Amino acid sequence: MPEAVVFAAPADIELAADPIRPQWIIEGTPQARSKRLAQSADGTSVIMAWSCTAGRFEWHYTVDETVHIISGEVLVTDEKGEIRRLGPGDMAFFPAGSRSIWHVPHRVRKLAVCRHSLPRPLGTVLRAWNKLVESVVGLSSGAAGKRGAGDGARPGGPRVASA
Repeated sequence: MPEAVVFAAPADIELAADPIRPQWIIEGTPQARSKRLAQSADGTSVIMAWSCTAGRFEWHYTVDETVHIISGEVLVTDEKGEIRRLGPGDMAFFPAGSRSIWHVPHRVRKLAVCRHSLPRPLGTVLRAWNKLVESVVGLSSGAAGKRGAGDGARPGGPRVASA
């Protein structure tokens, strides 16, 4: 039986305390809060709502993380020393194994999509499997998401090649 569809309002959802590791804090007393909103059936992907008060801290990424800023702002210093401002509507991708310094001037709230990476050979096998299944079954969920409303997208309609 398929999993239930999850709907959430990450800007308004109540979050629980989720402390930043003390050894990562550089300045201030940032207070982080989070809540898991959804998880893939295989456990490799999680969607989180997260917020933090003012402070400066290092962050070490153990999984690939895509963030979308909902409110507030953060100044992110990457491993090259470059500083980027992220504000409402901005997104960034932090690959597993990377580090950055987050400077939160007041408060920030984000939606985070965290995903465990597969080793490259397994990823290649998975993509090949998905193409095989798509050719046998027909339209895949990935291909459906690549079609626009006006391009004749329908079962049996034009095929879209996967990357």
